[in-house]
Amino acid sequence: MRSTKRVQEERVQHLNAEDVRDGNYVLYWMQSSQRAEHNHALEYAVQRADDLGQRLLVVFGLTDDYPEANLRHYAFMLEGLQDVEEALRKRGIKLAVRKGSPDDVAVEVGKDASLIVTDRGYMRPQRKWREKVAREAKCLVTQVESDVVVPVELASDKQEHAARTLRPRIHEYLDDFLVALTPTKPKKQSLNMRAGGLDLSDTQKILDDMNLDRSVSALSHLYRGGTSEAKKILRRFLKDSFGVYDRNRNQPQTDDVSHMSKYLHFGHISPVYVALQAQEKGSPREDVDSFLEELIVRRELTMNFVYFTKDYDSYSNLPGWAKKTLKEHKQDDREHSYTAKQLENAETHDEYWNAAMKEMVHTGYMHNYMRMYWGKKILEWSNTPERAYRTTLYLNNKYFLDGRDPNSYANVAWVFGQHDRGWTERPVFGKVRYMAASGLERKTKPRQYVEKVEKRVEEIGQA
Repeated sequence: MRSTKRVQEERVQHLNAEDVRDGNYVLYWMQSSQRAEHNHALEYAVQRADDLGQRLLVVFGLTDDYPEANLRHYAFMLEGLQDVEEALRKRGIKLAVRKGSPDDVAVEVGKDASLIVTDRGYMRPQRKWREKVAREAKCLVTQVESDVVVPVELASDKQEHAARTLRPRIHEYLDDFLVALTPTKPKKQSLNMRAGGLDLSDTQKILDDMNLDRSVSALSHLYRGGTSEAKKILRRFLKDSFGVYDRNRNQPQTDDVSHMSKYLHFGHISPVYVALQAQEKGSPREDVDSFLEELIVRRELTMNFVYFTKDYDSYSNLPGWAKKTLKEHKQDDREHSYTAKQLENAETHDEYWNAAMKEMVHTGYMHNYMRMYWGKKILEWSNTPERAYRTTLYLNNKYFLDGRDPNSYANVAWVFGQHDRGWTERPVFGKVRYMAASGLERKTKPRQYVEKVEKRVEEIGQA
């Protein structure tokens, strides 16, 4: 496996025209890449601190009003930050998690910094935070990409309309960017710095003191956040399931999936690390290729989508042909129609769909093949496509641990025609792709899936 300490220059962007100044330390404002290994932004910050003969301080801004986030999301994230604190301590680096809007925290702690290094986020709030810090900081602010394999602008300079157009561009650069990142040892430790911050040893107290939506329960008994847990789950997947991944990845009655999406969402694990571990496994080739297609091409298509699409979270982002055909069939009769509340309560006539909804509510997860069926049925059973879009996104972001993510916005949009093409015209859907229960029965074993979910929910209720 190739390894390097060098952070590729294409990952590095200066966000303002300020100079490095004579400050007291280098600040790494951690936000999206919440991990202490295989983190290009962290390693870049360590190297810059060493160059300047200074200490490195890492700060994280903890806000309790991130759009649509709830107790489920915050509990998982704080578990991950515990991991980060411990791993950084072993490297002699201080982490301070401070309450407040992340941009305000970065500006405040950055007042005494020589320069500020940050990681990268693609969604609207994340980009606004970084723009504000770049505007208000009195020193150089540098952004380092660490949550995709191939930097988004290098792969494409526009919104790509399908995986087939992005795939060759991604593959052109894979050899350059699919390289292990060797950690740099800091020349000066910063553990004795007085930086304030929360006591991460008691995450429950932190959660109790936050103004959060508590209608959705935490899932620590099922999935614990953090890099160490992510690596453990990945090892188990590669050992037990990787050899049948290609065959079973669209079989929801099985569990031969990596469960990496939630950890990738919070930056608890690097996509580069995950890809390299899969390549290291080596065979069968079709399993490696299929897994890397999902992890890199399909995932980075969603990053491309939110980066180049201002209205990525709105019905208006759909391609013209999809909006036109859905409008033409807007008044079609619906054989079944459900309110958002009925859907949320899994109160439909379809046992397969109800099982998928229950899996989402109780586990924060749903098999990817069922996610497609689940979304298509919301379109079919809603009285307008616009309402269906809002309902799908609302449920997705509320219950999934990996919700509120580029994958979420792109995959919901896919239900309505984004990154797809026209199909045979039919009622309600028009030319948008349709999915039927009969198709599930032909291609998978949905009754076994229902049994799997019922057993899982029962076990959770008894825990």
